[in-house]
Amino acid sequence: MDGYDAFSAGVEPGGLRNRNEIKVLIAFLLKNTERGLSRRQLMEVIQREGLANYFEASQALESLIEGGSVEVDNSDDDELLSLTAAGKTAANIEDELPRAVRDKALATAEELLKQERRMKETPVEIIPLENGCNVRFTFNDLMTLTLYVADMEQAQSVRDKILADPESLYSAVIEQLIVKKRAPKNLSSGRFYIEKQIIYMIYLKKQRRGAAK
Repeated sequence: MDGYDAFSAGVEPGGLRNRNEIKVLIAFLLKNTERGLSRRQLMEVIQREGLANYFEASQALESLIEGGSVEVDNSDDDELLSLTAAGKTAANIEDELPRAVRDKALATAEELLKQERRMKETPVEIIPLENGCNVRFTFNDLMTLTLYVADMEQAQSVRDKILADPESLYSAVIEQLIVKKRAPKNLSSGRFYIEKQIIYMIYLKKQRRGAAK
């Protein structure tokens, strides 16, 4: 697909600047995710990696809906999107998209869906304070962990790291506080509450050890 006819604001190098390519990208993502994506999820995937301009992606989606290539399930608050037969035909020309864009888009979509599943299973709450934020993480009703961080940006970073691998964080805490040391006397039914930022440092150390193997 030749020619740039789309706005490029917010588009990273290698991203899409052609309106037809943006439509193909949307069809590609809806085709290759297990149950499709919601409107919000689709826009987040595209924006997170700077794959296309937000306005252009929104317009491309509306065009696909109006043209009968994408249908919207309004029974879900997030408006779940799926391809019609006509949309699947558009997705069949996905090879016209740069391979790097396809790979990046699909990896981002899969990570977003995985993160949102973990959010439901492992609630992570950001609590704004007068100075800084608390990040509260609950793991399977076994542990509640609250971390203080300096600002919202750090809070969001901590939340994302927790959701990337909550099991490792739980294991690291158990290893440090129970396996290697005597269990605290106030443990009740395996539930305990910690409010020390040092625990986050333990988690990062655990992650680094795993990456080095």
